[in-house]
This record gives sequence, C-alpha cells and structure tokens, in this order.
Amino acid sequence: MHIVRHFPRQIHEEEDWITLADGCRLAVRIWRPMDAEREPVPAILEYLPYRKRDLTAMRDAQSHAYWAGHGYAGVRVDIRGSGESDGVLRDEYLQQELDDGVEILKWLGQQTWCTGDVGMIGISWGGFNGLQIAALQPPELKAVITLCSTDDRYADDVHHMGGCLLGDNLSWASTMFDANTCPPDPMLVGERWREMWQERLEGSGLWLAKWLKHQRRDDYWKHGSVCEDFSRIRCPVYAVSGWADGYCNAVFRLLAGLEVPRKGLVGPWSHKYPHLGVPGPAIGFLQESLRWWDHWLKDKDTGIMDEPMLRVWMQESVPPSARYETRPGRWVSEPSWPSPRIDMQPFRLTSGHDLLPMTTASTLPENHDETPLTIRSPLSVGLFAGKWCSYNAPPDLPHDQRDEDGGALVFQTARLDQDIEICGQPVVELEIEADQPVAMVAIRLSDIAEDDKATRISYGLLNLTHRDSDEHPQPLEPGERYHVRVLLKHIAQQFPAGNAIRLSISSSYWPLAWPAPAPVKLTIHPASSRLLLPCRSPQPQEEAALPAFAPPEAAPPLAKTLVQPSQETWRVIRDLANDQTTLEVINDEGTFRLDDIDLELSVRITERYTYAYSNYDSISGWTQWERCFRRGDWEVRSVTRTLMTSSAESFRVRATLDAYENDSRVFAKSWDEEIPRDLV
Repeated sequence: MHIVRHFPRQIHEEEDWITLADGCRLAVRIWRPMDAEREPVPAILEYLPYRKRDLTAMRDAQSHAYWAGHGYAGVRVDIRGSGESDGVLRDEYLQQELDDGVEILKWLGQQTWCTGDVGMIGISWGGFNGLQIAALQPPELKAVITLCSTDDRYADDVHHMGGCLLGDNLSWASTMFDANTCPPDPMLVGERWREMWQERLEGSGLWLAKWLKHQRRDDYWKHGSVCEDFSRIRCPVYAVSGWADGYCNAVFRLLAGLEVPRKGLVGPWSHKYPHLGVPGPAIGFLQESLRWWDHWLKDKDTGIMDEPMLRVWMQESVPPSARYETRPGRWVSEPSWPSPRIDMQPFRLTSGHDLLPMTTASTLPENHDETPLTIRSPLSVGLFAGKWCSYNAPPDLPHDQRDEDGGALVFQTARLDQDIEICGQPVVELEIEADQPVAMVAIRLSDIAEDDKATRISYGLLNLTHRDSDEHPQPLEPGERYHVRVLLKHIAQQFPAGNAIRLSISSSYWPLAWPAPAPVKLTIHPASSRLLLPCRSPQPQEEAALPAFAPPEAAPPLAKTLVQPSQETWRVIRDLANDQTTLEVINDEGTFRLDDIDLELSVRITERYTYAYSNYDSISGWTQWERCFRRGDWEVRSVTRTLMTSSAESFRVRATLDAYENDSRVFAKSWDEEIPRDLV
C-alpha cells in the first residue's frame, strides 16, 4: 500500500464529545482541514461500537485522515455504551442507536466547519446503520457507502441463513460479549471510567440468549431491515462487498430494490475494506470513495455515475486452499441489475449422479432411470467449510471439498469442452422428502480441476420447515414430497474447459450451521430437480474499456510497537478412541502498544466446536475471549466464556464474565438459560 504523507489540505485532528438532547455524551474523533473554519467542508461519518481510541484506531487514522486531506471532515463516533461514550450497549441496531445517529447528523450540519452536507460510510455494523439511518431520511445525509452489510437482518446476517441457525451466531455473540466488557480510557473520561465500566459489565446482558429467542423472521429482525421498504431510502447508495464475505448477496438486492442512484462493487475480498482487501487484489478504494463523495457532496463531475452500475471480480479457477493471498481473475461489469445479459442455464440431476445441461432429451444416457436417491450425512460434513463470514482470511476459507463429499450426494457434469462463466445467484430446485419433521439441506457448488481437487464456489442452506416462509415455518410431514428452491450465494466464477462442475447435497453442515434436532434421511427425486446457473458471455471490448482501479493508498498509520506477535490456527481434531471430533480455532492477536497514548492491548480468542460421532445431543460450541488493556500501573482484564449446547427440544446457553483491575477480580457474573427450539 502506498502511504500518502502530503495532501492538498493540512489536517487538524481532535477528540471531543457530542452532547445529545437527553444529556448522553458520545465520544467523537474528527479529522478535518485546518482551514475548514474559513472554507467549510462536507463531513463523512462512521458510527461504530468498536472503540475509536484503540480497537479501530489504526484503520480510522489511515482512512479519515485521507478524506480530511482531500477536503472533508472525517468523523468517527462511538455508539452509546461503547468506547468513551456514555451509557450501556444492550443490542444491535436499537432504535436508540438510530435516533442518536440522526442527532449526530444534525450536530454535524450545525458545525461552522461543515457545509451541512454529510455522507455515511461503514463496514459491517457501520454499513448496517448507514442504510438504517438513511431510511429515516435525515436532511443532512446526502449519500451512503455501505460495505459488507445487509438489507435483511434475517435472510443475510450472521445469525441465520435459509432459516438455519448459523454457527457464526455464537461466534459473533461472543465477539460482542467481549466488546461490552471493555472499559473507557481513564485518560479521556477521568475517574468516571470505573463507574462507566461497572455499568456496562452489569447492564449489557447476554445477547446470544436474546437472539435465540427469535428463531424465525419476526418483528425483531424486521426492525433495521431496509428491504421492508426500499423506498424509504432517498439518498444515493454505493454497496460494496467481497466473494469471501458473508454479505455479498445484499449488494445485488440493493441494486435491484432501491430506486435511488446506486452502484455495486464486489471483489474477491473477505470482510475487509477493499484497500485492505484479502484475498487480493486490493484496490485504491479510498480514491474510489473520493470520486463518490466529490460527486454527491461537492457536485463535482467525477464520471463515477457514467460508469456501469455493477463491477465484480470474475474469479478464475484455483486449487482449494484455506489461505488465498490473491484470487486470479478480471474485473467485469453490468450496466444494470438484474442484467438482461445473464441467462439462467438449467442442468438436470440424474439417478446416475450426472449433472446434464437441459438442452434436448437426447442428452440423457440410454441407461437413464429416475430412481430416488437418499442421503443421511454424518456430522463431519462441514468441518472444512470455513466461516460463514471470513473475517481473518486467510485461513478461514473452505478447504478441499473432497473431504466433505463422502457424506453427500454428488452430481457432476462431464469435463467441460469450453469455458463457462457465471455471474449472479445459482439456484437449486429440488423435489425432496424427509423422514423427520425438522430437517435442513445444504448445497455446495464446486469447481473440479483436472486433478480432481474440488474448490467450493458457492453454497446455500435451507431449513426445510422454512420452505414457504421464514415468518411462518411449518413442520414437514415425513414421507411427503416437497418442491423447494435453495438460493446459493451470489458469485462470479469461470469454470475452464477441462474442469467439471459438481453439485453436492447434504443433510447437515456443522459447524457452519447448527444441525437439525435429530439425524435426517433426505430423499431426492432427480427427475424433478435441477440446478440453475446464471451464465454470462464475456464482453472483451467492454471489459477493456473499463477504467482501472488505482493501487491502494492511505494516510500514514499510527505509531505502533509490537510487543508479542500474533498467531492463528485452525485444527480438526479426530479422537477415534472416543469417537469425538473438534474443530478448534485459535486467534491470538498478540500484544501491541499504541505509542501516542502509551496503551498496550492484547486479545486471545479460542473457539471449539465439538460432536461425538452421530450423537446429536453431543453437539456444542464453546468460545473464550481474554482481553487486556495496560498503561503504566493501570491494567484491566476481562475473560468471557460461552458454551452453547442443544437437545432435541431446546438450546442451552451457559456463560461467565470475569473482570479484573490489576490483580483483583472486581466483577463476576454467570448465565444459564434454556430456550426452546422453534422448528430449527
């Protein structure tokens, strides 16, 4: 990455508070041109609970200072109850958070250094609330860039997929369990820090138990889901994600559903800003964002809206790996979405495990029959799936799918005689039955190389009780046939000549998704089942005319001293003597010191997902976060642990929180809650 040290305008940086109407003070960090009082500038707001002073300080300094140097005020605000802001954070995207955001925008519009025009940007949480606040139509908000976020909190968030409960629901709840234990910095808030900290420790609550009480798409998830009424958003939106991210589907729904000027960008990246994007190639996203802000906040003709609505990275075939540094491919575009240039090509499933293009009846082999096929997958299917949302890629991407396919029904094309490119959302239509009232189906689409290595391209899940509705699921009648549609993740991928396309169907996908209450046998009727691929013809002249993205650049990073290096491991542990299997994930982020504020930070995260052979009552997920802040003789530590188990009837969550000041434990609390399963 190129570090820019000299900007068109000199930068002034300050930390302050915004006092809201109810007296609550929100901590804010502002980077703006030194001459902004004389020549006011638009503001760019990022509004997060991730602690501007330390946890996101490195990233914030490189992006917000960059915008400030180009004539904007970069504004980073900690949500109520986080960082140095007053209050307690009790859940995601509460109405209080959104109302506070509207007040922040009003405050910004009244500052003498601001023109009154504001944009919002954010990745993940900040991408969510940018859309949600836009739907409230505050007059100051003129444009949004939303990254790695969603329009639908039930269909495409860290909690559920296809009505199935995601393993990342536990992982993410543990992340926020830890975040809510972090104290404000005494250097800023003074002696109030201890009182504020105790209030958070006592009041934030166990979010996992709260989420588990909403297993279907009820009003809880509809709140903050802007897809409920896209017309509420009346400012332009730039939606960005990556193929390795969990949120790429939302880009396409936003392009199709919004009525305002809009653009979409999807690269090969995981849950990262594109100028920091891995797998690469990373791009000059901060320059791209300036083109967007200059157009909508300064009324400059940057040409950005003359370019295609959608740009995506067309991935080329690669061997399977949990750690891609880069994904080979090329940028392609579509002038609109949905694109009239993309055709859904059907492939039929056969009892002989073929995947045949549905062109003419003559494509069926002479010995073709329509015998139903059954599958009762072992719980090991999913151990090599990686994360639903890749945060730390590498190494949390899926590995060779041959490790999974032994427990799945597999259908495969012949070796391709020409390249096939897809761009969009693959769909699988199944005629299916189950022998249990609650069942799930997991479907994977893989690229099979000439050496038979299998690289997962896309996948989808469906809780079959949600076949007709996420809001009103219905149990299955064992033995009854159902026609269901399983939506896979959007993807742009080239399958080269000589490779094959594989469709794999399983009845479980643990620990990416929590299994059904009991083992399930699925019966697939191939004659009435098919795969639909969104096929796209290359447009070489159009692609050659696309302007290239600039190389990544950013403002200088904060001074940081490494005290202890980080390390990360993913291990599948098979204890054959006891028929027990564990996926263990360790992410030790090491220890580093932020030199400017003389603050040392460290965190170590451990996750274990376990089962005993075919015993569904043995399934468990366990997480532990160990966090420490240190400055001189001041040290604060917290340890949070969460254990989630299940029976056929319920989920059980046990959790503990211990907090320490220096060598003394100053807070301890435990939870033990049981939540009935609701057709999950």
